[in-house]
Amino acid sequence: MTATATQDPQGSRPDPGARADSPGRPEQAPGEPRRHASPGAALDVLPHVLRGTLAWTDAHRAAFALPDDVLDARTQVNGTLKPLGELAQLCSTVRLSTAPGTPEHELAGDLVTYAWDEVSRGELLLELLRTEPFAAYPYEIYAAFAGYGLRHEGFEALARPLTATRSWAHTEQHANRQLGLVNSERRVGVVPHTDAGAVLSRTWLGGLSEPWTFEGPSGYSLTHTVFHLTDWGRMPDRVPEKIDAYLRTWLPAWADGCLESSQWDLTGELLAVAASLPGPAPLELMDAVWPVLADVQHASGCVPETGVPVQDPTPGDPYAFIDCYHSTLVTAFAAALSLRSLRRTDTTTPGREGHTA
Repeated sequence: MTATATQDPQGSRPDPGARADSPGRPEQAPGEPRRHASPGAALDVLPHVLRGTLAWTDAHRAAFALPDDVLDARTQVNGTLKPLGELAQLCSTVRLSTAPGTPEHELAGDLVTYAWDEVSRGELLLELLRTEPFAAYPYEIYAAFAGYGLRHEGFEALARPLTATRSWAHTEQHANRQLGLVNSERRVGVVPHTDAGAVLSRTWLGGLSEPWTFEGPSGYSLTHTVFHLTDWGRMPDRVPEKIDAYLRTWLPAWADGCLESSQWDLTGELLAVAASLPGPAPLELMDAVWPVLADVQHASGCVPETGVPVQDPTPGDPYAFIDCYHSTLVTAFAAALSLRSLRRTDTTTPGREGHTA
């Protein structure tokens, strides 16, 4: 889920939206969680979920390593640079969302450093930019590091005139992809090639689309629109009031549909969206959904993308790397954001006692 990933990571999936309001289910007001939410249930499971996902990622960091032929035109980006970029993007947010000195904070930072070393501290991305000067993905991967404070002078010197061209400004893209590029430009520190508000209005989410049209592709478009808009959860106040209200109304039903259709990866992304909203955390949604996702998490710490979770606690990998790395990173990302959001709500909402875990 770097800025290069705008749909589900492995292609088409069963439709999570189709079951959200299926015939035969009890009628329910929008925004009311379908699952029983025990107050504080999310905070009870989140620290363990975060530690487990990061431990699994650390134990499998070698699987993110780039092959020697990564610059070969025949090398598949989706199986090499994309996972590494996602590692950098999501772990940098975990690092920035956790308290300094905690094991999670330190491990997330170590994983970002590992990813930076894999791209030769930016030199490899410069070579990619020279090879494909108008491809977005080298720039977007670089922006994941730049937003964390890791920079390469040569990359930026070459990128600066390229991003000022008419060709760059008129590259034809889906709206949420263009919003991702705008956020990347902000991170690198150049003037965005277009207005983010105008692009937002052309997205599925920005148009406040009919909630019953939610399905896999629109779901991933929605989540990435929020990630790009908020700089991966770091700037919740960028979410307009109407979109905030729309998401608070419909996220519970969409998350419920994803749980019923075993869409764990998209469930994690929706939880990250919920944690990226301005104002108080949506407590009932988080308390209802996080315990379910925690039960899906394997004892090794990984989370499958889809399907019936493996319950066997014996050592070893229950899933192929490609079938769980993204959902595991997403769960870590969402857990860190959710902990931040819930703890802020605990300390700012009148009548709520501080909850420590």
